[in-house]
Amino acid sequence: MASDINSVSAKAPVHLWIVGILALLWNLIGVVDYVMTRSRNDEYFRAVMPSLDPAVIYAYIDRMPLLVAAGWGLGVWGALVGTLLLLARSRHAVLAYLVSLVGAVVSFGVQFAGPKPPEGMDGPVMPIVITLIALALLLYARAMKAKGVLR
Repeated sequence: MASDINSVSAKAPVHLWIVGILALLWNLIGVVDYVMTRSRNDEYFRAVMPSLDPAVIYAYIDRMPLLVAAGWGLGVWGALVGTLLLLARSRHAVLAYLVSLVGAVVSFGVQFAGPKPPEGMDGPVMPIVITLIALALLLYARAMKAKGVLR
């Protein structure tokens, strides 16, 4: 049985672990942001957005449509689950990353069409970066599944 485990591990390319660990670190940033925002942690917002009063941020978040909140949650938690499944070499990482990408697209799409964010939160760069990384992780997981690395 030990030789079976070693032969399965030997098939995983080194880049899977590199991508997986980098993705985990990246996605944990999203998890922390989500949890700190949902728990209304004033200290967090004073540290990451010192020019904005946390009350202004909360007012904006409270005005967001339910679809944005749902998409955000699916995006964040789908990415974390996808990464953990990728590291576990599960083919289900593809579905989790797809959920994450759909969540991000829905969240950002509706967010851009919804209430105007406060100055300092209105830049399109981070949503674009997040969406591109979500897409890249989905494509990577699909490629690893197609090569038989994910089972």
